[in-house]
Amino acid sequence: MPPRTRRHFLKTTAATLLAGCSPRPIPPTSNQQLTTSNSNSIIDLHQHTNYSDRTDGQLLAHQRNMGVTTTILLPAGHPAERPSTHMGRSNGLAARTGPNETCYRLAQEHPGQYHFFANETPDVENARQEIEKYLKLGALGIGEQKFNIDVESDAFTLIADLAKDYAVPVLCHFQIGMYNHGYDRLWRVLDRYPTVPFIAHAQTTWANIDRNADNDPRNLYPKTPVATGGLTDQYLSDYANFYADMSAGSGLNALTRDPDRAKAFILRHQDKLIYGSDCNDLPGKPPICQGALTITAIKRLSPSKQIARKLLHDNAAKLFRL
Repeated sequence: MPPRTRRHFLKTTAATLLAGCSPRPIPPTSNQQLTTSNSNSIIDLHQHTNYSDRTDGQLLAHQRNMGVTTTILLPAGHPAERPSTHMGRSNGLAARTGPNETCYRLAQEHPGQYHFFANETPDVENARQEIEKYLKLGALGIGEQKFNIDVESDAFTLIADLAKDYAVPVLCHFQIGMYNHGYDRLWRVLDRYPTVPFIAHAQTTWANIDRNADNDPRNLYPKTPVATGGLTDQYLSDYANFYADMSAGSGLNALTRDPDRAKAFILRHQDKLIYGSDCNDLPGKPPICQGALTITAIKRLSPSKQIARKLLHDNAAKLFRL
């Protein structure tokens, strides 16, 4: 990746605006408006139906136990035996999660409390039509895109084009050697699609808060101290359309491996980090529930209650117009 700086980003963004292409329009939302809901409200960006065979009833109880008030459901693509799914081994997001129709149904049954994204295996023949169907039904974004493809492939481009056409975010699982290859080249996609918010998630995203990240697929949850200025840190600083999903064990590990630098990281990127759980347990409570532990870590490590509020609620509310 060539040297990227905030000055470079501002310069290129200004040129884009002068050319008549403005960032994705987000309605003006004052801090006062954002905080009119209960101050304890939590938006969970990242949950799944049928996660490891968990029932809808168990999911509803899990989210209540975590204290989550609004949940965004991320569907899997439909089963397919293709290289993008490792010939079927990664179907169901490699976790037996449910497809579009299951997320849509649950959101319809619990309006306001549950919302949904749209998704499909990106290189199947009807991928665009399937995703468009659910975007037209009210999906808030596209994802979780967790497939064995390159970020500069035709399949990834199809997803980015759809997100641009419908003015919605894309949530991507980055895992070196497995899913969405080319994280170090993602800046090219961010440059090409300045109006599309890309939300990065998973092991490679969070390992790369460290500029010394070795990107070894055998070391997906590093425990060493963090050297500020990793690739994820750079993307968050340099690109207005790059966000980070704090879910899963990788997000929690990023907070706990070096607490002092985690505090500084949160302070730096307080407007770009979004809480998600992505946990498949049943209790929804510590010490078993990773999502609950992440909420605790955010509250403990955020420099102020106002910043914790951004991560747990306001940033998602603004991005998704909730």
